Amino acid sequence: MFRSLAEKFSFRRSSSVAVDSNTRTLSDPTARLSADEQFATAEDGTSTSVSLKKQDSLDTSTASAATPNASTAGGPRKSYDSKSLPIRNDGSLDYDALYEDESDNDLSMESHGSVVTHLLSQVKIGMDLTKVVLPTFILERRSLLEMYADYFAHPDLFLRIADLNDPRERMVQVKPYNPILGEIFQCHWDTPDMPTGDDNSNIEVKEGPVPWCRKDQLTFIAEQVSHHPPISAFYAEHYNKKISFSAHVWTKSKFLGLSIGVHNIGQGTVTLCDLNEEYIVTFPNGYGRSILTVPWIELGGTVTITCPQTGYHADIDFLTKPFYGGKRNRIQGEIYSPNDKKSFLSITGEWSGLMEYKFNDGSKPSKLETFVDVNSIPIFKKQVRPVCEQSECESRKVWKEVTAGLKMNDIDKATNAKFLVEQKQREEARERKETSGEWANKYFKAVGDSWIYNNPLLHRLTLERRDSKR
Repeated sequence: MFRSLAEKFSFRRSSSVAVDSNTRTLSDPTARLSADEQFATAEDGTSTSVSLKKQDSLDTSTASAATPNASTAGGPRKSYDSKSLPIRNDGSLDYDALYEDESDNDLSMESHGSVVTHLLSQVKIGMDLTKVVLPTFILERRSLLEMYADYFAHPDLFLRIADLNDPRERMVQVKPYNPILGEIFQCHWDTPDMPTGDDNSNIEVKEGPVPWCRKDQLTFIAEQVSHHPPISAFYAEHYNKKISFSAHVWTKSKFLGLSIGVHNIGQGTVTLCDLNEEYIVTFPNGYGRSILTVPWIELGGTVTITCPQTGYHADIDFLTKPFYGGKRNRIQGEIYSPNDKKSFLSITGEWSGLMEYKFNDGSKPSKLETFVDVNSIPIFKKQVRPVCEQSECESRKVWKEVTAGLKMNDIDKATNAKFLVEQKQREEARERKETSGEWANKYFKAVGDSWIYNNPLLHRLTLERRDSKR
């Protein structure tokens, strides 16, 4: 269980930090922006990122909407290289290809002194960043809900938990791993190296989180279940392996001078349906360092993994880099047997690279051996249905024009598109208030302080077994 979760934090795509449910990636827009250009508040519900390329033949209807300080239809127009962005045969923009393009570069804030000055003028050390305005160009171009799916970039390690017979081995295998209200994201992974069932039995799971997927695929769904506070809930399952993962998380961020600190609040639960075991996992905190020069991220704090049914538990410390000396991304973990105060297994190394382990109970030679090297593990690409087939509330469809504008480096277009999305959300909230209506979540429900998927695999399997006995 420890091994499966540790690799979840090996984010290799970009350096990003969530700020009150907005994940920001600092990317180079190639052009200086003045401090009085368009800014987006940190409580707004998008995450986007800037591209270096431009193009000319996009539909500009979204960009023509009027927003404060934005270009109007009669203003100057920008020209773009038509070869820079993916175009379909009918001349329309290929939004799916935009989302799959991962060719973003890191941004040096040194080249945007006026923007830095603007930001620093609004903050004080220890200040909550919810209301702080941020320049549109630094936003990650994927919704935070989609970024949570990155936790399963190595689905084979997650699914392997269900194959282990010893509860002690299962504990070792588990590793730690502002969309708009009602926004959802769905995807799945194929795992050809771990075949289960056959062509006849691997039918679609109509009652599952992604009803067009088969029993031998890992499926994922996320929903923005609350706007204040901004809470995201997500759920994944593999029917044939009889394993699922459910989680909810929201963030509180603070300005720390030269850094931004993000406290992740919530927890996740791995459920092994056939064994009636649950592994409850907490999340580390995140820090955006050197925000005035070349930003980088690190994780910090203690993560716990507990299995109430077997009594096994683990403590994993994500060690922040000392101000002087030391290394980045260090991790130290201890795994304990039921009722024991001394760990039977110790883990050390880098959560972004090589981790090693040794046994402490004499059951095996006490020497360091490779536990996992996240850089040598293959990444499985998630599968997302085309934007044109998605419902209006799905992440990529909601934010497609914002993504296109940022990919073009057309900040006006991106800001205008973002304004339209958020204005629609504000109008819907106003209508609900006037009619005394309440927002009804579609896939998750609140249970105490937690958010639970409405129709989890364990519940469905229980009903299937009961019906089979009739």
